[in-house]
Amino acid sequence: MTPIRRVWVTRAEPGAARTADRLTALGFTPLVVPLLTLAPLPGALDAAPDPAAVAVLALTSPNGVEAFAPLAPRFSRHPVFAVGDATAEAARAAGFADVRSASGDIHALARLIAAEAPPGPLLAPGAREPAGDLPTLLPDRPVQRLPVYAAFETHAPAPATFDAVMLHSPRAARALATILAANLPRAASSGRVAICISEAAATPLRAFNFTEIRIAAAPDEPAMLSALGKPAAPV
Repeated sequence: MTPIRRVWVTRAEPGAARTADRLTALGFTPLVVPLLTLAPLPGALDAAPDPAAVAVLALTSPNGVEAFAPLAPRFSRHPVFAVGDATAEAARAAGFADVRSASGDIHALARLIAAEAPPGPLLAPGAREPAGDLPTLLPDRPVQRLPVYAAFETHAPAPATFDAVMLHSPRAARALATILAANLPRAASSGRVAICISEAAATPLRAFNFTEIRIAAAPDEPAMLSALGKPAAPV
């Protein structure tokens, strides 16, 4: 593998700080320059249905959990199906009692819901522009999306020097592609490695000349960190 030391962290805060801490513990040098910033949608929680009209909650990110948390006391007894372990942990911390993790992506979440969720309407609080289409993946169940937060591009410039860049979402990858296209793309990506959480996150980057695009073995941060390999020795 290409030796890597300086790693550009593109994800939004507060996740970026957690990623930086993990990179530092592994011996990498994190460069935190988020390409996205997150904000709750004003009045979004007012559109939430009555808890009695909901049988199941589906949560697709810790950010969605945080934005939906003010309603947690009203929905705390509902079974929660989370896309991955980090989202499940956030849901438990927010006060949800019955939480199951799909330990995967949106497709794994849909399979878990189809196999184990009780019948009835499903409420999916999440991003205004979700990474996946849960209603389409669950055609036999009523699914109500509830946009509770949105991601906005920061248009931050790339760090002057970095060995690898981590893309935690297709949205972040699209933001990076926009920056690369506007700023001498061959020079900006040449000699660098892209670490992508999924094939969907890798797709926007294939037009550029990264030395390597690595896709995590699983759609989570531990797999992304594993894809980095061992850090290069300090110079």
